[in-house]
Amino acid sequence: MNVVVDTATHQYQGDMKVVYTNKSPETLDKVFWHLFFNAFQPGSMMDVRSRSISDPDRRVGSRIVELPEDEWGWQRIESVKVNGKTVAFVEDGTILEVALPRALRPGKSVTFELEWKAQVPRQIRRSGWMNKEGVEYSMTQWYPKLCEFDHHGWHTNPYIGREFHGIWGNFNVHIHLPEGYGIGATGVKQSTTSAPLPTGLAGTIHHYKASNVIDFAWAADPDFIEETVDADGVTLRLIHKANAEIDSNWTLLADYAAKAMAYINEDIGPYMYPEYTVIQGGDGGMEYPMITLITGERSLRSLVGVTVHEMAHSWFQGMVATNESLHEWMDEGFTSWAESRCMASLFADPMKPDENPHKWAYASYINQNLSGNEEPLITHADHYKTNRAYGVGAYSKGEVLVEQLGAVMGTEVRDEAMRTYFKNWAFKHPGPNDFKREMERASGLELDWYFQYMMHTTDAVDYAVETVVNDEGTVTVEMSRRGGMPMPQDVTLTWEDGSVTRVHIPLVMMRGHRALAEGEILAADWPWVDVNYTLEVPSQGKLSAVTLDANGLQADVHRDNNAITFDLDREQEARQSN
Repeated sequence: MNVVVDTATHQYQGDMKVVYTNKSPETLDKVFWHLFFNAFQPGSMMDVRSRSISDPDRRVGSRIVELPEDEWGWQRIESVKVNGKTVAFVEDGTILEVALPRALRPGKSVTFELEWKAQVPRQIRRSGWMNKEGVEYSMTQWYPKLCEFDHHGWHTNPYIGREFHGIWGNFNVHIHLPEGYGIGATGVKQSTTSAPLPTGLAGTIHHYKASNVIDFAWAADPDFIEETVDADGVTLRLIHKANAEIDSNWTLLADYAAKAMAYINEDIGPYMYPEYTVIQGGDGGMEYPMITLITGERSLRSLVGVTVHEMAHSWFQGMVATNESLHEWMDEGFTSWAESRCMASLFADPMKPDENPHKWAYASYINQNLSGNEEPLITHADHYKTNRAYGVGAYSKGEVLVEQLGAVMGTEVRDEAMRTYFKNWAFKHPGPNDFKREMERASGLELDWYFQYMMHTTDAVDYAVETVVNDEGTVTVEMSRRGGMPMPQDVTLTWEDGSVTRVHIPLVMMRGHRALAEGEILAADWPWVDVNYTLEVPSQGKLSAVTLDANGLQADVHRDNNAITFDLDREQEARQSN
């Protein structure tokens, strides 16, 4: 791919040669491409959606419809060749359709040659020129990008500003800019060559290569400065505009980023590319293969947080590369889970060694569920009715889904299964069933029920301790399931002397149970059709409390009914919860 940028008009000319191999078992008679920049003009689906949704993204809102024409974004295909012959094509908003003159059979390849001209939009959402911090070019979703064809068929979703799905490819890219621009990009820079621009101005060609990535992004500005550090053998590049107010934070960020890379390498699996670049640009933080664009005028903690989140995407969006439009929670949720663990390590508070790093995700998900506005995780990212429902589902509930598995299969088994999932599914575009089966193989449990409830419903976990009777050497605990979602239960009985008795109650449909801790009692399975359950445990004296889910792994939406406590100065008696 070759692009020549005219920085005076914010337009560029591009040409590309693409060898496309049909690795599906089906014969293809057409191929589709994304033309993302066409979303940045009045009347586009992204514009209409951002003005009609009840809670618009404040970064977009009505900004697209208000753009003057010379600040619109557009991509105009000038010619398409297939195996050297010019063919007809159809542009439909953000999608290009190219009919193949000869059907492409499985295992066969076809060569496309495209020429196009484009205008970079004024920066609004992820892409564009002159973002709010003054970065001149944030070049993401900027070239005609092949749509993915897989077992679901073609993925030709018009761009409205949400998630993406990418096809694996090897990139060889030449970017021709005026002299003096600093640049960062996906891949590894091969060379920097002086060459005049078509306008006669002095220019520079920046040559990058990237192998086995699903996208290619770059950013450029005349005032960029760069710092390079090593992290577990990976070259980390940190690039930002020279600014005395933020320079020190970016210098400190280098060390945090290196530690984050090392942590996630250990926690999830090895990063498999030679470089990773953190670059100032965009409108917040957005992940791309081997690079992230983040806004840079932040506090140190915020700067580290957004970097860790976008870096963690390198595993779940960059290397595993689930279809994040169709299963957004498998990217954003898993990434948020990894981010929370990493941030807890980087900013460990010795005064709060047992603080749950996922508590914000639980609170966010529970509040959304109780609001009555939750939407099922099975919803396509583009089709949530509200931005909040999408955000809470993709990020918070996705994170809860992973962390709460610890209550079902055990946290250590879950952690090891996550590493196995990454190892087995890197570069394979897995879906929910692939993830579920890895969890089942690791735990030996049946987990259909868990994923059905978490993905396809908005049913919530809500269990209660109803009554406790400590009489004649036996403690009888009456419990109930008040919510729609069944879960195994962990019961903790705390005695007057501070000792505890722990009991684990599996579900019948799990066909087994997690590993028990030393001294933990295994109770009879709880059938999901029974909303009530009676537990009997030998008494060890006076009770201080009976508590469900004492470690807080379950997203129980009403934790105020999870425990009954006792006044030890009075006789033990039956107690009723709220």
